Amino acid sequence: MKALIRGGHLVDPKNAVDGRYDVLIDGPVIIEVSKSIRKVDDDTKIIDASKRIVAPGLIDVHCHLREPGFEYKETIRTGTTAAARGGFTTVVCMANTNPVNDSRSVTEFIVDRARAEGLCKVYPCGAVTKGLRSEELSEIGEMFEAGIVAISDDGRSVRGAGLLRKALEYAKIFKLPLISHCEDETLSGGHVHEGLASLLSGLEGIPAIAEELIVGRDIAVARYVDAPLHLTHISTAGSVETIERAKRAFKKITCDTCPHYFTLTDEATLTYDTNTKVNPPLRSKDDLRAIKEGLRKGTIDIIATDHAPHEFTSKDVEFDLATFGISGFETALALSLGLVREDVLDMKGLLMKMTANPAKLLGLDTGVIAEGAPADIIVFDPDMEWMVDRNLFASKGKNTPFHGMTLRGRNLFTMVDGKIVYNELG
Repeated sequence: MKALIRGGHLVDPKNAVDGRYDVLIDGPVIIEVSKSIRKVDDDTKIIDASKRIVAPGLIDVHCHLREPGFEYKETIRTGTTAAARGGFTTVVCMANTNPVNDSRSVTEFIVDRARAEGLCKVYPCGAVTKGLRSEELSEIGEMFEAGIVAISDDGRSVRGAGLLRKALEYAKIFKLPLISHCEDETLSGGHVHEGLASLLSGLEGIPAIAEELIVGRDIAVARYVDAPLHLTHISTAGSVETIERAKRAFKKITCDTCPHYFTLTDEATLTYDTNTKVNPPLRSKDDLRAIKEGLRKGTIDIIATDHAPHEFTSKDVEFDLATFGISGFETALALSLGLVREDVLDMKGLLMKMTANPAKLLGLDTGVIAEGAPADIIVFDPDMEWMVDRNLFASKGKNTPFHGMTLRGRNLFTMVDGKIVYNELG
C-alpha cells in the first residue's frame, strides 16, 4: 500500500526533526520525508495528521505476552492488539512463559506465532538460566539463532555472581543485552513498599534495599566482565544514585523505568486495590521524585511498560494473595506525556526514551522516520482527554489502577511496516 501522512507535526528525536512534515510510504518503507509532498499516485491513501504529532512507533523493551502457557491471561494476538492501540510497533516479550523460553523450540514458537498473529513486531527475550532457576545457563547461542534480542530471568534475579558472570560473558559474544531484574529474594517477601504506607496498611513491606543491593552487584559484575548491562523497572532513589555514579566510570550501563513509578506512590496501596500491587512495588514520594530527576538528567535511558496482564481471579482476592502486575500498554503513552506537561522532559526527550534509545539497546533499525527506514509510525494527540475504562481494553488483562481516571494524550493511528493496524483518524 502507498500512503501519505500529511500535515502532521513530525517529532523524530534520533534525527533532531521537530516540525511540520509530510511522510510518504510505499509498501513497508518510508520513501520520502519532506515539508510538502503534493504529487502522489491516485491510489495513494491520504492520512490527515493535521494538529497531531507524527512520531516513530514506540518500542517496549519489557512486556509479558504470556504465550505459551498462560493464554488465559494474554495471547500474542490480544497483547499486540493492545500494544498497537497504545502506539507500540515493537515489543520485547519476557521469557517467564510455560514452558519458559529457555530453548530454540520455544523461541521459534513465539517467533512463528507472532508472525501469524501479531499486529506489531514481537521479539522474544530468552531466559538467562534454564527454567529461571539460576542453576545452569540456557542455550543462549541456539536461542540467538532462533531470534532472541536479549536475555533475562525477569521475575527474579540471577542468583549467584558467578553464574551472572558467565551469562554476561556469553551475552557479550552474541552482542545481546542482559536485562536484569534487580531483587534480593531474601529481603523481598512482602507485598508493598516498606515505609509509612506499609505500616499504616499492615501489609508486609519490600524494602528499597532489596532492589539496590542487586543493582550494585550486577553493575560490579558487568564492569568486571566489561559487558553491557540493562537494569529494568528501576524504582528507588538509591538505585538511581548508584546507576548515575556508575555511569560516569562505565558507559555500558543502561536502565529503564515504567510509567507507574513516576505516576503513583505507595500511598495508592492504602486503598487495598490489588491493581496497585506490582513488583517492584510502588515506592515513596522521594523515590518518585528521584525517578523523575533520573529521567530528566538522562540517568534513566528508557521508559518501558512491564505490561503484566492477569485474569480477574488473580486480582479479585486478598491483597497478600493477589498476583503482582499492571496491564500497561494502553495507558503508557498518556501517563508518559505527563512528564512533558510537568517539564521533566520535552517531547523529543520523551520520545527518545520510547523510540531511539530502545532501538539502540536492541540493535534494531527502527525508532526513526527517515527515507529507507521501516514504516513504523504513530500519530497521536497529546492533548486529547479520555477516561480509562478497563472494560474497553484490547488486552485480556483488565488489571489497571487507572480505571476511571481521566488521562490526557491518546494514540490515534499505528502503522507497522507500512500496514495500518490501528486507526481512529478516520
